[in-house]
Amino acid sequence: MPKTFLSLGAINAFLCVAFGAFGAHGLKHSLSDDMLAVFHTGVQYHFYHALALIMIGLLLLHFTNSKLITISGWLMLVGIILFCGSLYVLSLTGMRGLGMVAPFGGLSLLSAWTLLATGIWKAK
Repeated sequence: MPKTFLSLGAINAFLCVAFGAFGAHGLKHSLSDDMLAVFHTGVQYHFYHALALIMIGLLLLHFTNSKLITISGWLMLVGIILFCGSLYVLSLTGMRGLGMVAPFGGLSLLSAWTLLATGIWKAK
């Protein structure tokens, strides 16, 4: 499982760089300042959590049997998809209804961090 999260983290970090460059160069003149800020927020949270996926992979090398840390990693990935993904789509399409998805992604990210802390605390 560590290799899975290390790979997912690296793939997501790559996507962050690509999306960040796309936002800075490709969208600068086509989005309003507000929507560009929404896109930037998506990239920013995406990058933090891509690094967190890498961290989870490294932690699983040490805490090899931690189910809580493993679940934390999967929740982190779901949070990236729901929270960051909804911000990307919202900024690119203007579909305000997608704003209802972001809180579920945020809840997933909060749950992931809570489980990560609990998993580390309880690990032997």
